[in-house]
Amino acid sequence: MEFVDKALARRLESCEEMPQVLYARIFKKTRPEMAAAEEGICGGHMVFAGLGSPIGRATGGGLDQPFTKEDVDRIEQFYRERKAPSQVDLTPLHRPETFEMFKERGYAIAELNNVLYRKLDPHEEFPAPPADCDIRRSPAEEADVAGGIVESAFFPDGAPEAFRGLITPLYQMENALAFVATVGGEPVACGTGVVIAEHRVFALCGAGTLTDYRGRGLQTALLRARMAAAVKAGCEYAVVVTQGATTSQRNAERLGFRVAYSKVTVIKQMNSL
Repeated sequence: MEFVDKALARRLESCEEMPQVLYARIFKKTRPEMAAAEEGICGGHMVFAGLGSPIGRATGGGLDQPFTKEDVDRIEQFYRERKAPSQVDLTPLHRPETFEMFKERGYAIAELNNVLYRKLDPHEEFPAPPADCDIRRSPAEEADVAGGIVESAFFPDGAPEAFRGLITPLYQMENALAFVATVGGEPVACGTGVVIAEHRVFALCGAGTLTDYRGRGLQTALLRARMAAAVKAGCEYAVVVTQGATTSQRNAERLGFRVAYSKVTVIKQMNSL
């Protein structure tokens, strides 16, 4: 297995960084009232995609070059101007003094996630999906259907406003790949991903299965379909970011993914900026 050094970590982090950047660029065109923004910082990007949105933090920075006090000042100013908390992703590959700097500034832990990756083999042959379902590419006109599946999977009682409509932009992104699993001709599960050509990695994201169709291996089949597509797109690694001990992590590990590292998102509330 590959040794995860800073160079590989930088490539893996692009799988959270670049989809967020693409979200911001699409929102600027399609939802101008959101005032979405993205800006480079210390080798990565800081992103704003609306107050309360799960999309919008500084990611990918501080690995090619260490964060400086001036970089953190810029991050805090970027979010202060948008009346949003300052959030930054940090990995075990960041320097110890980087963690100390954020600690001294009053940042707290917002969330902890696992970054899993798998090297892709151009000669690998993936098994066929379960006999009672079909896996196919999902066209743009199916974006709302896929979005409904994901929202239903994560929010059975209805998604909060900030979490609605987050799948549709994935269908509009350059180098995005979307798949659905159908049973009886009806879409019941979906999975998307984005090719990050610069780093030759594939970001797995935007997946969900309707409750009545769980436990049938549909997400495993969707993972395989996306990996096969990623190979054809020239990617070397597939990457997924999950919370620990989740079904998503278990599905990925069953297909040979392994945890590269756990990373933390640190946060500083606006009234502290």
